[in-house]
Amino acid sequence: MWSDVVCPWCYIGKRRLESALARYEDAAGVEVRWHSFQLDPAHPAGLREPTAAMLTRKKGIGPEQVREMQRQVTELAAAEGLRYDLDRSISVNTLDAHRLLQLADREGLGGAAHERLLAAHLCEGETVDDIETLVRLGVEAGLAETETRRVLESGAYADEVAADVAEARRIGVSGVPFFVLDGAYGVSGAQPVDTFLHALRTAGAARGRV
Repeated sequence: MWSDVVCPWCYIGKRRLESALARYEDAAGVEVRWHSFQLDPAHPAGLREPTAAMLTRKKGIGPEQVREMQRQVTELAAAEGLRYDLDRSISVNTLDAHRLLQLADREGLGGAAHERLLAAHLCEGETVDDIETLVRLGVEAGLAETETRRVLESGAYADEVAADVAEARRIGVSGVPFFVLDGAYGVSGAQPVDTFLHALRTAGAARGRV
């Protein structure tokens, strides 16, 4: 799964995939791997901007339209048990967050760390480019504080983030969430649970599992 921690659709997609896995006959044979993707890699490092203001500026639409967009996605999230508070969300450059997630993935905590950072940005209004905040969130996801701080205060895992983004471009990913099953079956967007379940069964059948 390619995702960005500031992407409201990615959290919805994560929940829908999890719901599909709960119904999938061979869920025990599925390993979910997380890949980095930045929705706005050109966002200046250190710039913290209310998400509503960012959307108004970038999309060239009025505040009322932005509020309606956010209301709709908040309702869809609520249907998946997620309590968004997008009025509090702050847009930032997510490179450091992704470097943290690369560390988490190598420690077997990729899913837990993505869950924590998605919730922090979309539900709690946390600023996910702040080093102290990221250290705390990483520890809450199960990472060791010393190693988390070492990674975040250095440039560690930046190459791994870039490699994930390059792989996404190679296979034609232009937005997230994006899912690839067994390197052969792609699912774009936060699709309905039944779509994920069908894709899982198709990939499983190709392996002779289902």
